[in-house]
Amino acid sequence: MKILQAQIMVSASKKESMETVERACEQAAREQASMLTLPEMFCCPYETSNFPVYAEEKGGPVWQGCADLARKYGIYLSAGSVPERDEKGLIYNTAYVFDPKGNQIACHRKMHLFDIDVKGGQSFRESDTLTPGDSVTVFDTEFGRMGICICYDFRFPELVRLMVLKGAKLIIVPAAFNMTTGPAHWEIMFRAQAMFNQCFAVGTAPACNLDDTYHSWGHTIAVSPWGSIISQMGQEKGCQLVEIDFSEADKVRQQLPLLNHRRTDLYSLEVK
Repeated sequence: MKILQAQIMVSASKKESMETVERACEQAAREQASMLTLPEMFCCPYETSNFPVYAEEKGGPVWQGCADLARKYGIYLSAGSVPERDEKGLIYNTAYVFDPKGNQIACHRKMHLFDIDVKGGQSFRESDTLTPGDSVTVFDTEFGRMGICICYDFRFPELVRLMVLKGAKLIIVPAAFNMTTGPAHWEIMFRAQAMFNQCFAVGTAPACNLDDTYHSWGHTIAVSPWGSIISQMGQEKGCQLVEIDFSEADKVRQQLPLLNHRRTDLYSLEVK
């Protein structure tokens, strides 16, 4: 399958954001991509105070707009992530995936909230306004089973392994690493997770906008099950097209059977 990754510039206007997404959908259709992936918080400037302001309930205007675009252009749409408000008023960082008919086929609420304080670098607390999710999320397509998690989630080996044990051969990661963590950890994290779990890893980030208070590292990336970089962007806005052959994951797992060689008689990993 072909995946178009859209490293868009996040706008303070939801209308402008959705117009940008439609242009990316048009490009995906022109290039015969089966899926379009968007970044974390693609329609909300990445600040904790913005999350409650931009939050919508599932089925709201952004959700509906993404469903309509997936159906209009006949593509799978991994709609990055958006601030979601539930019926109790709790706010989540939520990733939706829609199929080519506009049906929602996955919903993942970010499990691990980005609360960090790096000396001389970035300080951020998502938990000031967000609530963590509690689900390991995988979904099926005609190409194969995929998993999805959001940015900071991908730092946790247990979560990626659980998705792979549930059958995922490709992990989608809408993300927004910053200028501190990006140069240090972005590439090595994607290569390591793909290599250890023998799966494709596709991370889509916003373009860098120095006028914002939060500066995204960008560098949208796709990595093979062998841990090799298929393609990686810089910090500028744009799109990259990557081709994924799910049989490559099978070949790597046959040649180097890490998953089969786990000592499950001595240790195990489970979801509580």
